[in-house]
Amino acid sequence: MSIRARVVAATAAVAILTAGTPADAVVVPRHAINICQSASFYANYDSASGPSGLKRILYYGDKIGHTPGVHPVYNGWAATFDFGPNDWGYMRLECIGGYDSW
Repeated sequence: MSIRARVVAATAAVAILTAGTPADAVVVPRHAINICQSASFYANYDSASGPSGLKRILYYGDKIGHTPGVHPVYNGWAATFDFGPNDWGYMRLECIGGYDSW
């Protein structure tokens, strides 16, 4: 395989791996936990209508990830990684805490 073909293949692989994640998600999220008794975890956030597509409820101590200053926060809704099912969503920023605790 030529070098050009390898570069094209590697670029395609990166594009596939980052599809469907927030634009800044190339930074590995910092380990954190949900510090609220319960928190709604939504699939999307729209600035006009707010969060949409409830995925699940997260409970106190659930392992999540968010990197302050890197992953987006819109009107208090933070792009968050749920380490349980390994997917991205949005939850309230005030429910994210315990950074680097696990």
